[in-house]
Amino acid sequence: MTDRTGSTRRPVLTASALEEPAASLAGYTIGVTSDHRRDELAGLLEQRGARVVIAPALRIVPIADDAELRAATRACLASPPDIVLANTGIGMRGWLEAAEGWGLAEPLRDVLSRAYLVARGPKARAAVRSAGLRDNWSPEGESYEEVVDHLTARGVSGLTVAMQLHGESQPEYTEALQAAGARVVEVPVYRWAPPIDPAPLHRLVDLITGRLVDAVTFTSAPAVGAVLRAAGQEVDELLTALRTDVLAACVGPVTAAPLRKHDVPVIAPSRARMSALVRTIVDKLPQRALSLEVAGHALTLRGHAAIIDGELRPLAPAPMAVLRALAVTPGRVLSRAALLRALPRGADEHAVEMAVARLRAGLGTPGVVQTVVKRGYRLPL
Repeated sequence: MTDRTGSTRRPVLTASALEEPAASLAGYTIGVTSDHRRDELAGLLEQRGARVVIAPALRIVPIADDAELRAATRACLASPPDIVLANTGIGMRGWLEAAEGWGLAEPLRDVLSRAYLVARGPKARAAVRSAGLRDNWSPEGESYEEVVDHLTARGVSGLTVAMQLHGESQPEYTEALQAAGARVVEVPVYRWAPPIDPAPLHRLVDLITGRLVDAVTFTSAPAVGAVLRAAGQEVDELLTALRTDVLAACVGPVTAAPLRKHDVPVIAPSRARMSALVRTIVDKLPQRALSLEVAGHALTLRGHAAIIDGELRPLAPAPMAVLRALAVTPGRVLSRAALLRALPRGADEHAVEMAVARLRAGLGTPGVVQTVVKRGYRLPL
């Protein structure tokens, strides 16, 4: 496991230890793209044995003194909205805190209390209720589409809808409500901004395209867009990795939507919770592991580690790449030239021999990697 300072420990976990929840993600490397609550998510993953790479794709910038927020607030006070959409918990809390600073908290709370209040998810609902307000409805799937469908079916013609934005404007949903006859007031409480240090994000992109992470977590749709933009000219390679070898794990359907538009298979919990996201990863990621019998030994490949006869053996990238290449066709001999293609560019046949030697030492089990004289190597069945 690698901690967040970059130091490396290489524990050997026994079969009984691997059955414990604390080792359910042992051997896997998972990228975390969120900024807000990133330590919470990383901690939950590390508690289950995962190696975590933290690379915030965006950061939240409050705009409590922003002229747009003040203007939107005064517009709501001057012409009280009939419907209020609370999109996020942090946004609703920020709006009320900003109003407090302007001396408008009580008038705003009074306006909100008389509106038909929609909370898009549990965090928004919690923020609404902690402010002493009552929400009238929440979508089961926590999606914007459900909110728009509900409001248009209920009837919005001639009504004013105040929409607390989720970091940025949502023109497709604003336009859908306007097309149904509503007047929409957008309430921008915070904005998404690039990370102060973009280096970790670019490193994560490289790790994804190099298949050196096993999964990437996303907790907001804008973060997905930020990762795709960070990939630049390598975006197609990034998407290919996410479609095949790297698992995309999203906190909910709204977050997953931009990836699904690119035909990326996504896992997401039924309820948008950090803990539920981690449980979904624990359930789905090990199912992707390759397991086989080699020379009478049980062998499972997990991310940056192999499980041999129930013991977890972490491996460096080059030995792991050789093992994966051999495991695709167990019993078949692969030449040094064939294995060379599995290693990073610039490696030579001597590097293959070194990787095989390190693989054997890392597995600690004789006979799993067999040399076939003058031909290459194989995993004997």
